[in-house]
Amino acid sequence: MSYHKHLSKDKILKKLIKDQGLHTLQLQQNILLHLCGSIMGQQLSTKVAAVLRSRFLELFKGKKPTAKTILLIPHDTLRSIGLSNAKAEYIKNVCRFFLEHKLTDARIHRMPDEAFIALITQIKGVGKWTAEMLLMFSLGREDVFSIGDLGLQKAISELYALPNTNKKEFESRVLAITQQWSPYRTYACIHLWRYLDATPG
Repeated sequence: MSYHKHLSKDKILKKLIKDQGLHTLQLQQNILLHLCGSIMGQQLSTKVAAVLRSRFLELFKGKKPTAKTILLIPHDTLRSIGLSNAKAEYIKNVCRFFLEHKLTDARIHRMPDEAFIALITQIKGVGKWTAEMLLMFSLGREDVFSIGDLGLQKAISELYALPNTNKKEFESRVLAITQQWSPYRTYACIHLWRYLDATPG
């Protein structure tokens, strides 16, 4: 794989890659479900998020949930599996949006990164971070960096000895470093999360 050659120009990443081994990205299907799962997991530990996701899937008795079948689930049922009012609403927003825009996996996989972020963040409850995680972990995009991710900020602050006291200054220094990693910024992020042992679910 070519990414390690490019990222190894950065001495810190070179060491991380050597210690951790290489990583491959997966192209996922059923983006709708990944997006719903990612909303369920917001601000929760990986363990709690996994419990919520499996309870959610149990509602469909072994069948694959679609936007239409999720919309048929009563709000109270979604609440009863442990979803907050807001999250239950956001999941319904996602399903309505997918139906209105006739979004399919094939169409999403063809979209450029920026177009996907611009489209998907129109949904109430879906922010830029969620869109970036989907690009990385569901759409297998190799060149995504999430400046708003606290884990990445922490890892870069520690590894590159960058004080995070002035947000604006810190972010512009981070972007200057990460620019060098393009076109493989996603892999760099994964190695940084692994360094913290905190890859998003």
